Amino acid sequence: MKRLAILGASGHGKVVAESALRAGWDSVDFYDDAWPGKRRIGKWVISGDTEALLKDPGGFDGAVVAIGSNAIRMRKIWQLQAAGIELATIVHPAATISDSARLGAGTVVMAGVVVNADAVVGAGAILNTLCSVDHDCVLGDGVHISPGAHLAGDVRVGEQSWVGIGSSIRQGITVGRLVTIGAGAAVVCDIADNLTVAGVPAKDLIR
Repeated sequence: MKRLAILGASGHGKVVAESALRAGWDSVDFYDDAWPGKRRIGKWVISGDTEALLKDPGGFDGAVVAIGSNAIRMRKIWQLQAAGIELATIVHPAATISDSARLGAGTVVMAGVVVNADAVVGAGAILNTLCSVDHDCVLGDGVHISPGAHLAGDVRVGEQSWVGIGSSIRQGITVGRLVTIGAGAAVVCDIADNLTVAGVPAKDLIR
């Protein structure tokens, strides 16, 4: 029996749980730092907080962090790795992943996602519902590609960057680390680190 621990009891956590069960995991157990004040998430009971999970690393066949914030998600992933807990990679069976693509540990891939030839996705990434990552893209650790966002071929996205819902990135573009791309944006030129951009074409909101 394959048991999965999910750290992060939220709406995103519910989607990860259902994706995991459809992908062949037999059961999921939730953990959240709002426990014991928060004891349930939908139909699931929350078993404890991060410390409770760290004290029982052998009780599961894998763990995944289901937290939307890229920075917090990566900090929790590092905690689990330091405790020797194996990170699971969750791929919904309705996703299409090229045989030549690579997905990092702790990455979650939702229904309808397409990842094409020779794409590389780092650890702890979120590829959300109906997004697409085309050939030869490289995504850093902790990246979140939101629902319905599309990356053309040869796009680079730096660590912990967030590509907003329904946005598009032109082929060959490099997006720096810790970048936020607004909903519906069209990215047609490179983006430096630490910027927030939005619009069509996407522009730095500070300028």
